[in-house]
Amino acid sequence: MAHSHSHSHSTGDENAKRLLLAFGVTATFMIIEVTGGLISGSLALLADAGHMLTDAAALLFALLAVQFARRPPNARHTFGWLRLTTLAAFVNAIALVVITILIVWEAFQRFRHPQPVAGTTMMVIAIAGLVANILAFWILHRGSSEKNLNVRAAALHVLGDLLGSVGAIVAALIIMGTGWTPIDPILSVLVSCLVLRSAWRLLKESVNELLEGAPTSLDIGELKRNLCRSIPEVRNVHHVHVWLVGEKPLMTLHVQVIPPHDHDALLERIRHFLEHHYEIAHSTIQMEYQPCNGPDCHLNEAQSGHSHEHHH
Repeated sequence: MAHSHSHSHSTGDENAKRLLLAFGVTATFMIIEVTGGLISGSLALLADAGHMLTDAAALLFALLAVQFARRPPNARHTFGWLRLTTLAAFVNAIALVVITILIVWEAFQRFRHPQPVAGTTMMVIAIAGLVANILAFWILHRGSSEKNLNVRAAALHVLGDLLGSVGAIVAALIIMGTGWTPIDPILSVLVSCLVLRSAWRLLKESVNELLEGAPTSLDIGELKRNLCRSIPEVRNVHHVHVWLVGEKPLMTLHVQVIPPHDHDALLERIRHFLEHHYEIAHSTIQMEYQPCNGPDCHLNEAQSGHSHEHHH
């Protein structure tokens, strides 16, 4: 256990470094892009800069989250501060949605009253933005085996940005070649749709975690059946609760068992089963010898109604 803890601490340092670097790159180029967008009159550049703003915010949130995750649990916050990372991802997703709406609105105004766009200026800035995005994406993706929601959220943002920069380059080429300016708002809307897609996914994941939802990959009915099958002494599993704290699944469950010779050994086998088959390292198991007969006994029984008839 101590080993895995120290390992995560070093990846925390690594994540923090990566996020700080990416934040520096993104924030710098965001300022360049806003300036370029205003000078050239390009909405696609401004869309991309808006994109980069949420990017920089995402990276900043993620950085703070990594710092908070290091704070040890205390009597008041028994799980530590890991939920802050989820909250950051949630706020971030909402910010993305708001910026997207603003840019789409502005694009519609532009369709009605086309604005002149300086293609060459736009081109130069868009290429610089693309380089910055590739750099930030590379920094975030390099060697990160850890599935951290914030680093992943930040990388998602940067990926959307990459596509935004490509869009701005295409728009600049078309404006330079044909002088057709409506391509600028059209592409800014396309960029916004990409942003919206990643925002929606992020919103769904973070809301599920904030609402104490079970990990989407976990089938509780199947877990109960497998536990009864794998450990003969287990007759019935009920009162199962699973939730996430900063992406770590936690579980409490009641297990009706045949009275064992060695209580602790059986407890350890159940714990081991949960950790190895379902990656649930933190479980609280209540062992009972009598069948459960309260109103809550059939919680999440719908998917696995037959598990409590299981006799070995």
